[in-house]
Amino acid sequence: MSYQKRTAAFASVAALAGSAVLLTAPVARAEVVNVNYQCKTPIGDKSAVSPIDIKGVKSGSGYRITMSWQKGVSSSPVELGKGAMNPSATVRLGGADSGTLTVTGAANQAAIPANTPIKINDLSGTYTPKATGKVTFTAGVLTIKALGTTTTCTPADNPGPSLTLDVTSAGGGTNGGSTGSASGGTHSDSGSGTALPQTGPADSAVALGTLGGTVFLAGAAGVLWLTRRNQTARERH
Repeated sequence: MSYQKRTAAFASVAALAGSAVLLTAPVARAEVVNVNYQCKTPIGDKSAVSPIDIKGVKSGSGYRITMSWQKGVSSSPVELGKGAMNPSATVRLGGADSGTLTVTGAANQAAIPANTPIKINDLSGTYTPKATGKVTFTAGVLTIKALGTTTTCTPADNPGPSLTLDVTSAGGGTNGGSTGSASGGTHSDSGSGTALPQTGPADSAVALGTLGGTVFLAGAAGVLWLTRRNQTARERH
């Protein structure tokens, strides 16, 4: 093979290697899932279907998980004043991990009229991976406390996951079976409903991009070395 062909082949292999590294970056998958809630209320059973969106944003060694309801669920026969309704929910973990994550949020910031579907604010919690692999996040039980009463809404028909993340255990293990840790609080994007979900571990993509660039630069360095070596050989002859 001629010198020019060897150089071109070497550069092509280096470029393809860098591209392959970039293409293998882990991708999170998220989708809005319609959840059929069956609610046990102080005045009888009620049902409502609400699209559920679950987002995951990398935060330290874990993920900030935010659960959003696009439609209201249940209702109250009397008006609920500001701050009278306190929601919380569980998110079921599946795939490489198992258990539940509790998400919480602020009380209602405005009065809710009587006999009106109750709009749930975004609920958030912190998930720390206890396993390595793909972990799914599925809507669990919603609990609404208001005026000294408790309403429990349970998903029917086994809804599918709203979010799948490719995670790495903080301890480096591969076995699941533990519950996720949780912390309450509000989410800065609460109620917007227009922003695209941030669901992928961005730092992993950056790291893999850097690795791809390193491979490409290594290939370029090899090409320069071959060029200098060839020039030196020709000068000696």
